[in-house]
Amino acid sequence: MALKLRLARGGTKKRPFYHIVVADARSPRDGRFIEKLGTFNPLLAKDNEGRVVLNTERAKHWLEVGAQPTDRVLRFLDTAGLTKREARNNPEKGKPGEKATQRAEDKAAKVAAAEEAKNAPAPAAEEAAAE
Repeated sequence: MALKLRLARGGTKKRPFYHIVVADARSPRDGRFIEKLGTFNPLLAKDNEGRVVLNTERAKHWLEVGAQPTDRVLRFLDTAGLTKREARNNPEKGKPGEKATQRAEDKAAKVAAAEEAKNAPAPAAEEAAAE
């Protein structure tokens, strides 16, 4: 049986509240679980003590047994000092997509054409000035 340390959602619509639970990986997100380890309230400030409440002794037990934490729970365990979470790096995340780059190129081309037309002398104005 594959065990997971994960979040089970509770609370009401637009007011999330999560229970940190140990569950079989095949069971539904909010379904049957083996043990409740703590709570997570994302509506509280990040420095609030009640934001994440975790029973570290039981979490350590389940990690020793072989339960795999999800990424969010791994963050909580890392701040509690039970495990080490490697920082992720995605350099592609900040790059704009294909359509955005195409729009930027089109806009730059229009600006360059308008600047060129503004700086180029008008031939009709030169002829009128010569007469």
